[in-house]
Amino acid sequence: MKLERSKEWWLARARCEGDTVPGAGPLAFDPVPDQLPAAAVTPEENRIAFGKFVNMMRRRQGLSIEQFADASDLDARELLVIEDDLHYVPPPRTVFKLAQIFNVPQPRLMQLAGLTIANDQGLSDEAVRFAARSEAVQRLSREESAALEAFVAVLSKQEHPRPT
Repeated sequence: MKLERSKEWWLARARCEGDTVPGAGPLAFDPVPDQLPAAAVTPEENRIAFGKFVNMMRRRQGLSIEQFADASDLDARELLVIEDDLHYVPPPRTVFKLAQIFNVPQPRLMQLAGLTIANDQGLSDEAVRFAARSEAVQRLSREESAALEAFVAVLSKQEHPRPT
């Protein structure tokens, strides 16, 4: 079967794309959006749970973000964003690597990260429960206190005025 499209058709499609980044699946831009079902929008609660999950699994291994980044062949900046930014949707490669490292099913972790759409509400409900129960309430460790104090010192440091 051979599909043929006219030059005008291709140019019209290219104009519809504008300056967006090409994508596929739920991350793709549809220039003529159909009405999406409510389940097509990934709840932020799943990404909160995803970030907390990555944080706790890393900490369970006793690794800092830098150590974990080296061990997992992932970028430390991206790991920081995953753990702290609930609006960030990581690329599939990152979630694939995390699923391998943590030895959990990749499709479920992709769902939790917001890369696929949940067909069952069960995982979303459990994700919300996990996120609520995993909120830390303990005092800072010595390492956390030292890191915090060092960062406060940097923040509090006066900038030297530049000569004009």
